[in-house]
Amino acid sequence: MMKGARKVAKNKFYITTPIYYSNSEPHIGTAYCTVVADTFARYYRLRDYDVFFLTGLDEHGPKLARSAEERGYTPKEFVDMMAEKFIKTWERIGITNDDFIRTTQERHEIVVQRVFQKLYEKGYLYKGSYAGWYCTPCETYWGEDELKEGKCPNCERPVEWLEEETYYFKLSLFSEPLLKYIEEHPEFVFPESRRNEVISFIKQGLKDISATRSTVKWGVLVPFDPKHTVYVWFDALINYISALGYLREDNERFDRYWPADIHLIGKDILRFHAVIWPAILMALDLPLPKTILAHGFWTIKGGKISKSKGNRVDPHELMDLYGVDALRYFLLREVPLGLDGEYSESSFHRRYQSDLANDLGNLLNRVITVTEKYTEGKVPEPSLHGERERELLDIIENSIKKVESSMENLNPASALTSIWEIVQSANRYIDQSAPWNLEKMGKRDLLNTVIYTLLETLRKLSILLYPFIPDTAEKIQEQLGYKDKQFAWDLLWNAKIPVGQRVQKGKVLFPKVDIKEEKEETSLVNINDFQKLDLRVAKVLSARKIENSDKLLLLEIDLGFEKRQIVAGIAQFYSPEELIGKKIIVIANLEPAKIKGYLSYGMLLAGKDEKGNLSILTVDKDLSPGAKVS
Repeated sequence: MMKGARKVAKNKFYITTPIYYSNSEPHIGTAYCTVVADTFARYYRLRDYDVFFLTGLDEHGPKLARSAEERGYTPKEFVDMMAEKFIKTWERIGITNDDFIRTTQERHEIVVQRVFQKLYEKGYLYKGSYAGWYCTPCETYWGEDELKEGKCPNCERPVEWLEEETYYFKLSLFSEPLLKYIEEHPEFVFPESRRNEVISFIKQGLKDISATRSTVKWGVLVPFDPKHTVYVWFDALINYISALGYLREDNERFDRYWPADIHLIGKDILRFHAVIWPAILMALDLPLPKTILAHGFWTIKGGKISKSKGNRVDPHELMDLYGVDALRYFLLREVPLGLDGEYSESSFHRRYQSDLANDLGNLLNRVITVTEKYTEGKVPEPSLHGERERELLDIIENSIKKVESSMENLNPASALTSIWEIVQSANRYIDQSAPWNLEKMGKRDLLNTVIYTLLETLRKLSILLYPFIPDTAEKIQEQLGYKDKQFAWDLLWNAKIPVGQRVQKGKVLFPKVDIKEEKEETSLVNINDFQKLDLRVAKVLSARKIENSDKLLLLEIDLGFEKRQIVAGIAQFYSPEELIGKKIIVIANLEPAKIKGYLSYGMLLAGKDEKGNLSILTVDKDLSPGAKVS
């Protein structure tokens, strides 16, 4: 390679979030979307892709100008203030975006004007007049038949009748080309339910859309008719190519990264991205993005979280209490990407306590403790692997493959589930191997192998966790003795933890957090108050033995409306593997009880005969998790 030449990675990966409307501060919804995008960006960097990750703000439109005026700011002063809040929030969460685009930046406005001029010259824009119902908060016109009880069907707020001169974009020309493209590229819209929604919408027939405003001043001027400004949504969509330098002299970035690999968006803006945006790109003779990935909403008790409803969840408050990685983990693990997720403080706390503190944090603490106690805090030389070691290594190898498959299939929640198979298997391995007993028995070679296997497992876990909870991954490597962090996917296979490297216990990864438990709709009751018991069908997601106990198992169960952990004294009758996937009956509204250091949020039901035989209660038909038992 010539001196000074830039090394270009074999593969590129371009991912974007929507540019968030800067009318309100970052909340759990915008944090969720940005964390998901960051996770994909980190993952593909680990895979040695040339990644470009874009996020930013939409800063034009009458709603924003009105908000600025109400608060005593000029529009520019207001958007500058809001941009600072977003930038600082993303920095705190550890977002690794490569660019932050703002639609008020000159570099963006120049491209918008050039795109508009080009579409006009190609005959895709024409002057007319427009009249319709307009929702200012959503910046959207709606037809009479689309209104919901006379209100905006999206945000359910009042609309107003507007009439004005406008330039139309000939969206109607793209019905057949769009349908053909979507049918030939099933990966274009994900998940499938959203793809079907887009197809159905297009088949109803596309109408030309208003692309300018003559009554809005806070926007990008139309170059050939400056009494008009570009419609805010038309302006905003162009950010995905303006940030890359499209139609500018310095467009090396555009040539390298376009088309986008993933446009990550909320499901409420699907039509803009899966219909209007690809039509604009077709009109410009540009390739379309590979995937429009629409995520769901976060809800509280079934209702959408929103500023107007007063149930906004502040990510800063959660980070203050639990830490950054707890927020990232909950958002990524709690719900498969594409579905709606139910938020509650108790479900957040349970994830923190069960998965992070008890499973991962406890594993690291135990392994470092036995290393310091039995091998003078140094990585020991292992001997030959036995059956248990080979079993754990097989689980790790299979889990890594499942992580790769899950990320390729756009499911980080599933990827984390596979990573936790390693975490839970490592906890079982240390329980079964019992290094404290090996020391007493003088089995030094086997003890060294057990400790080495656990340390190497933690090293691999740190790499697997890095895209999801990066601060935790770095802290694990610090305690494993790495002065220079080592994060690359090939290191899962092409490296080992060095024998003789000194480990050192650090601060607890996930310290205890005390919160006041939320009261469920069904009151928490004493076990004697039987008539008030809330009996539910639950599916066992995972199970493992609790260390230093012959009787107890720690189960993760799915109750349909949330996931939680319970402790069950059935280890003498069931192996953990037997329980996974079973539909069991649990008491869902017992007061949480602490057993052997683990909080149990419920109790499974079982029968026991006079001979001491025990059988857990299951259902004989395929009832959904959460079904009530009466």
